[in-house]
Amino acid sequence: MPEYVLGISAFCNDAAAIILRDDEIIAAAQEERFTRKKHDSCFPKNAIDYCLGEAGIRSDDLELVAFNDSITEKDVKKNCNFTVSPYFTNTT
Repeated sequence: MPEYVLGISAFCNDAAAIILRDDEIIAAAQEERFTRKKHDSCFPKNAIDYCLGEAGIRSDDLELVAFNDSITEKDVKKNCNFTVSPYFTNTT
């Protein structure tokens, strides 16, 4: 069974998302592509939805979600339609 990883970068220049399947890039997008705001630094909800759709998976299929250090668990809970507790680890 393939392992899917979602990477999220937010609240810094060029918010983006990426999906990996077994260490291979399946989909990636910057949020500015959807919002039409150059260097958009918001939470990349549209980019996440795009990547999940391109990969043909649901959030339940994710093995891991990786975040940049600007994101908190509260940010993810507020902006995503999936549970983060199995994924979120604060290493600071």
